[in-house]
Amino acid sequence: MSAADFAADLASAAHADAAWTQVCTLADIPALGARRVRRPDGVDIALFRAESDRIYALLDRCPHKGGPLSQGIVFGESVACPLHNWTIRLGDGRAQAPDDGCTPAFAVKVEGEQVYLRRDQLHAPIAAMAASTCHGAACGSAA
Repeated sequence: MSAADFAADLASAAHADAAWTQVCTLADIPALGARRVRRPDGVDIALFRAESDRIYALLDRCPHKGGPLSQGIVFGESVACPLHNWTIRLGDGRAQAPDDGCTPAFAVKVEGEQVYLRRDQLHAPIAAMAASTCHGAACGSAA
């Protein structure tokens, strides 16, 4: 690898890292629980630790009545809304049948003990996140 190629690879890696914001550590998210992360617009994101120990991020609003999903019960790869017990899939934010709706999902990166969210998604309008992740389903952004 030439010095120029090495420098280009370093610049690319630095740019990729700049796309992510460190928001907490794994220890900050309880097993089968959640932690809230504040967005600049004041609308929280809920970080969940699923039964598989995988970390997910959803807008902290149920698509039904806007209940705080971070206060729900995490089971398997889902969370039950604390208000009306709607079951929301952590992977994509979709309500499970017979309920219908979706809450925006956010990309998560875990490196070592650090948890990161994409900077552009942290600052994106909720309506734009809903359009890109909910694909026309009734969305928690309106609640």
